[in-house]
Amino acid sequence: MAGCAARAPPGSEARLSLATFLLGASVLALPLLTRAGLQGRTGLALYVAGLNALLLLLYRPPRYQIAIRACFLGFVFGCGMLLSFSQSSWNHFGWYVCSLSLFHYSEYLVTAVNNPKSLSLDSFLLNHSLEYTVAALSSWIEFTLENIFWPELKQITWLSAMGLLMVVFGECLRKAAMFTAGSNFNHVVQNEKSDTHTLVTSGVYAWFRHPSYVGWFYWSIGTQVMLCNPICGVVYALTVWRFFRDRTEEEEISLIHFFGEDYLEYKRRVPTGLPFIKGVKVEL
Repeated sequence: MAGCAARAPPGSEARLSLATFLLGASVLALPLLTRAGLQGRTGLALYVAGLNALLLLLYRPPRYQIAIRACFLGFVFGCGMLLSFSQSSWNHFGWYVCSLSLFHYSEYLVTAVNNPKSLSLDSFLLNHSLEYTVAALSSWIEFTLENIFWPELKQITWLSAMGLLMVVFGECLRKAAMFTAGSNFNHVVQNEKSDTHTLVTSGVYAWFRHPSYVGWFYWSIGTQVMLCNPICGVVYALTVWRFFRDRTEEEEISLIHFFGEDYLEYKRRVPTGLPFIKGVKVEL
């Protein structure tokens, strides 16, 4: 995993990422420049070039690597906001862009605040997997093609609003799980128990055994409901269900090894939270 700056002051990565995310999000001011006479594409190109030059002047690696990623996500978020308020058939795609960029940035920010020892550039989850990238690209392609040939399909506002609610619910649940778990939360399934690893059963973990997975499950499906993507909506639901079925079984094998009867008793009391997924089967 790519590492962050060594011996950085506590919280410095969180402050750096937040400052540069907001800097990128300042693209929201771009319409003011176009009203002043600057052409849209020219203004956007100058803005991007100016941001990168500023970051290069202010930061050196590895802090620049953090800054450029956070700034990029802030820029995408700002563009999504502009698109959301546009009078076009792409405004719901703007909701999606905001949700996607905020998800990836908040993964890094919460990790930086909550569990800095496990923090790395990978905490942005921008390089999650090839399958994740293909899934995202597929949803963009479906939205574009359907928006061209069946634009009315992309203007079902109540359905997009339902998807947005699913996204907000999933995002909030996942971040609540990360905060509740504290230093026990890690983006990578742990095969060895650390000295500080404890079994968390309070807060949202009293509702579901895997609240972060439940949150991500509904977030991912919600993005496709928001986009009114019928094909990717079905494919996403089946794919993420299978992914989390396998992931929970893999993780629970380690948790049973770590905590023994304590985890088995917790497993009997609390469901996974994922539909039709019971977790690893234990032979008695």
